[in-house]
Amino acid sequence: MIDRRAVRIEVLLLLGVSLGRSAILSILAIIDRLTYVKPLSEQTATLNPSITPDRPWLDLAYQLVYTGLGFVAPLLAVYLLRRDHENWRLDVRPASDLGYGLGLAALIGLPGLALVWVSRLLGISAQIVPEALGEHWWSVPVLILSALQNGVLEEIVMIAYLLTRLRDLNWHPWTAIVTSAAIRGSYHLYQGFGAGFLGNFVMGLIFGWFYQRTKRVMPLIVAHTILDIVSFVGYALFEKYLKFLR
Repeated sequence: MIDRRAVRIEVLLLLGVSLGRSAILSILAIIDRLTYVKPLSEQTATLNPSITPDRPWLDLAYQLVYTGLGFVAPLLAVYLLRRDHENWRLDVRPASDLGYGLGLAALIGLPGLALVWVSRLLGISAQIVPEALGEHWWSVPVLILSALQNGVLEEIVMIAYLLTRLRDLNWHPWTAIVTSAAIRGSYHLYQGFGAGFLGNFVMGLIFGWFYQRTKRVMPLIVAHTILDIVSFVGYALFEKYLKFLR
């Protein structure tokens, strides 16, 4: 028998130290951007910034530590789910995960590029800079690791954990999916209202529906990781050809 009061507290605490915290800070960030002297369209949102560009060795250490710490919340989420749901597990099927992951990445990514462009034209999005690490031997590996961390963190916490816990609380499936998607969009608000909020909200709806139908999160992790690798590494390699997105 699941203690619903304990589950509610657990959900609030886990979100409070992970993506819920990010959502609150992102809401403050968009308020800051909207009340700043420059219009939103003339501002920049950098996703993977350099922390100590004058000391690459320390910058690498910072990047690895920040990325590594990002795996703590999803590990805690898995632990909590396994504690209360003995049959819950990360169902890994390499061929199937890759196939579904590629399909979902294409479904989200191709319209997403158009949304980025339209958002910039309408002035409802900041200029998104996917990476600013500089040209170091470790830049691409760090970006790939960052993409993996994003996929693991967001899909395990926002999809596998949150939808399972909201089901424990007897939420209607679509109420849970919309709530999860709204939180996902909220912690991307610092990028603006187009690809940042709306794009991620739609992504959350599709991913939530997929998980409710299949109860499998690994394809979502694969899809999210692919999307971020293409965005981060693609920008690093082809920045000069992507000026049309600015």
